[in-house]
Amino acid sequence: MRNRFCPQCGLAVEPEFRFCPACGGRLPAPPEEHTEPAAPAPSPSPAPSPSPVPSPSQVPSSAASPSVRAAAARLPRSPRKSRPGLAAPLPADTVLTDQGGRRWRLVRLLDQGGCGLVYEAQSASGTCPQKQSYSLKLDAKDGRIYNEQNFFQRAAKAGTVEKWKKWHSVPLLGIPNCVGFGLHADSYRFLVFSELGRSLQSVLSDGLHLLREKVAFQIAIRVLDCLEYIHENEYVHGDITAENIYLNPADLTQVTLAGYGFAFRYCPGGKHVVRREGSRTPHEGTMEFISLDSHKGTGPSRRSDLESLGYCLLKWLCGILPWSGELDQLKAVVEQKERDPFQSYLEQVMALEYEEKPDYAALRQLFRKPLEKMKASAYDSVDVRVVP
Repeated sequence: MRNRFCPQCGLAVEPEFRFCPACGGRLPAPPEEHTEPAAPAPSPSPAPSPSPVPSPSQVPSSAASPSVRAAAARLPRSPRKSRPGLAAPLPADTVLTDQGGRRWRLVRLLDQGGCGLVYEAQSASGTCPQKQSYSLKLDAKDGRIYNEQNFFQRAAKAGTVEKWKKWHSVPLLGIPNCVGFGLHADSYRFLVFSELGRSLQSVLSDGLHLLREKVAFQIAIRVLDCLEYIHENEYVHGDITAENIYLNPADLTQVTLAGYGFAFRYCPGGKHVVRREGSRTPHEGTMEFISLDSHKGTGPSRRSDLESLGYCLLKWLCGILPWSGELDQLKAVVEQKERDPFQSYLEQVMALEYEEKPDYAALRQLFRKPLEKMKASAYDSVDVRVVP
C-alpha cells in the first residue's frame, strides 16, 4: 500500500489515520479512495454533526456512577468541535489487553465527554497489584486518542518527567503516568494511567459550581507547572478546561493535567511553526475556552494554553464568561477581570508574541503572592471537598 504523509509536517502516517499524530492536522483522504473506484477502500464513517454529550439515559445504568449521571443531568458541557466516531461505553467487567500483554478489567464508568470515556479499572493479570485502581481512557480507534497516545510516547515518559521535576526543583508535577496502551475489538483504542481521581468539572457539577480564590490560585500554579513542562518538550496542550484537570480524593496534593487529544507539536525539532491563519481546522477544542488563534485556524502556541487558563480561572471564580450568553452577570465578570491577579495575568499573556517564550515564574508569582498572604502553598492539599 502506498505510503501517506502529512502535508503540514511531512510525517509518514498509517493509511487509516485521519489526523497526524505529530502535529494534529487533518489528513487528506487516502489515494485509494480516488484511484480505484471499482473497489474503493472502506471510507471512514462521516463525522457526526455537533451534538451534546449523550444523556444519562443513553449510558447503561450499571456503567455510570451516580455522580456521572447527576453531573450530566445538571450541567451541560461546553461545546467541542465535532470529531469522528463517538465511542460507545463498554459494560463493567470487560477485560482489555494492552500492547504489553497486561490485562485490565473495567470497574465503572467515571466520566464521558468530547474526548472519550474514562473508567476506573483494575489489573486483571499478575503484573500489577490486583486491588490498586487505575484510570483507563477509551475512545474510537481512529479518534484523537491516537494523538494523545503519541504525546505520551514522545514527550511524557515517566523518567523524563522525574528528571524535569528534579531539574526545576518542583515537588509535584501533574503529568499523568501512562502505564499501558492498546487496542480492543479492533475499534477501540485505550490508555491506562495511574489513578487520576475525579475531574474538576465533575467536582464543580456536584454543587460546588464556583471555586474560592485559594483553590483557584493553587490549581493555576499547578497547571502552569504542567504547561511549562509540556512546552519545553515541544508540545502545547490545546484544550485547557476543568474537564481535563483531575483531583485525587485520596490525596488532594495531586492535581493532574490530562486530556491531550488536542496536543499540538508546536516546535518540532526545536523550530517553532509559522503562524498561518486557516492552516488548521478552526475552533478545535472546547469552544468556551480555546484561544483566539485556535478560533482562526492557527496552530496553537504557548500563549494559547496560557490564554485558555485565564478564561478558565474567570469561569471558576465568577461562574460565567462575557461570551457565555449570561449578560446579566457581565458586571461581576468585569469586576473579577479588574482584580490584580487576573488583570496582570491576562495583560502579560495577551501581550505575548506568537513564538515568544512566556515567563512562567512571573506568572506563577502573580498567584503565589496572594497565597502567601493566606499562609498557603500551591503544593499543599487543595482546599476543596472532593467525594470519591
